[in-house]
Amino acid sequence: MIKFLRLLTLLTLLVFPLSLFANFDFNANCLNAYKSIFELKLGNARAYISTEKKQHPNNSITPLLENYVDYFTILTSESKADFDRLKGNKSSRLDQISDDDKSSPYYLYAQAEINLQWALIRGRFGEYFNAAMEIKKANGLLQDNSKKFPNFHLNMKGLGLINAVLGNLPDGALKSTLSTFGIKGNLQTGLSMFEKLADNLPKSSYEPFYEEVVFYYAYVLTDVAHSSLAYSKTMKYTDRIADTSLLKSYLRSYVCIKNAHNDEAIAILAKKPEGSLYQPFPYLDYLEGLAHLNKLDLSAATYFNHFLSSNKGVNYIKDTYLHLGWIALLKGDKNGYSGFAAKAINNGYAYNEKDKQAKNEASSPQPSIDLLKARLLFDGGYLTKALQLLGDKKTADFSSDKDKTEFNYRLGRIYDDLGKDEDALNAYQATINLGKNSKYYFAANAALQMGKVYEKRKNFAKAKEAFNNAISMKNHEYESSIESQAKAGLKRLN
Repeated sequence: MIKFLRLLTLLTLLVFPLSLFANFDFNANCLNAYKSIFELKLGNARAYISTEKKQHPNNSITPLLENYVDYFTILTSESKADFDRLKGNKSSRLDQISDDDKSSPYYLYAQAEINLQWALIRGRFGEYFNAAMEIKKANGLLQDNSKKFPNFHLNMKGLGLINAVLGNLPDGALKSTLSTFGIKGNLQTGLSMFEKLADNLPKSSYEPFYEEVVFYYAYVLTDVAHSSLAYSKTMKYTDRIADTSLLKSYLRSYVCIKNAHNDEAIAILAKKPEGSLYQPFPYLDYLEGLAHLNKLDLSAATYFNHFLSSNKGVNYIKDTYLHLGWIALLKGDKNGYSGFAAKAINNGYAYNEKDKQAKNEASSPQPSIDLLKARLLFDGGYLTKALQLLGDKKTADFSSDKDKTEFNYRLGRIYDDLGKDEDALNAYQATINLGKNSKYYFAANAALQMGKVYEKRKNFAKAKEAFNNAISMKNHEYESSIESQAKAGLKRLN
């Protein structure tokens, strides 16, 4: 009889995972709120949550949903003021959940999600120790929940994210703190978890969570794994998400810009859903500026200026001023460039790599116009035009050591993406020879890209040599990112 009752409980959980327990009830109000959150209609989400709190004040799904709203409020605004204002909500939400039904699979899961969301946000504002503590807590809760409820598929979402991010985390404060706790990840394990969820959730009763899984999966593929499949997989898995989702527009445009599908990014952003129902998302103006400038369309300044005027956040300010400086330079206005370069140095913050790099570049001599154009065209995927700019030039045509090194690096990247492996390898080697002792990232990244070319050609000995060469170069731009990618390459080979 006891075995029968246990079996009945398990079967019920599998069939009705959203609303099994009265105090963890993903009912219609909660599902509508959750759907609104992942369309970035946060006002609608708040209204549904308010209704639910009046109708069912003891439903412990509502504090989880409220945390999602705070998470996406900060994610879209990038505002330190929003972060400081909202982070105090965490403890009261955890208190409400911790007093509820311990026999529900949502009991540990909801607490883990709240901790994980705040960890992801804290990392954006440099609170690495607190972020590490929250990741530790979330990991432990999800591990325990997986043992208690092995068929509760949502456990894999958080564990997949933790595995992926920790498995490819650059050296730094967050990684060293987590290592102290004995927490390590595995990038391939995390990717496999997300792939399984993305494929299977639409066929299951967990289908409402599909958009969230795809949101994190796209982030991991693009920014953590730097996967060559990021574009194809993101476009595939976002296809079934409704076009009314602003989050879909963001995911698709972002992955297009990061993977040289520039015209597609422009088209997506031009058709993005708009109106008062949607959360303000200034970062999309920044993305639109990048996409237009990548095709040397100087009207990009309009988007960058709109970003600066509407943005209340701390990130991408330095980078935006640098891009406005580039536009001035492309117009032949060297004084204008100097003015924007000064703003890139003195304005904004340096929390993320983009802004740190922008400050470095703004502090360096003005870039070569031809190299700048080639760089932008390459980023947009306009490879033939980029090669036309540089194809008839030689290293000796450039005066500074930086420009000589960058010339070979840009050639290598263009040849690489055109599938001209031998030309790419020669250009990468010239880059390393010229710049291996410089502060610029060109030589280290050239070694990383060489490793990827040799890996693709199954010359694993040369690939290892190149990856190790990338790791051996120190005190240059993007050092942590390049080193983590090279280490991930060595792991693949091993």
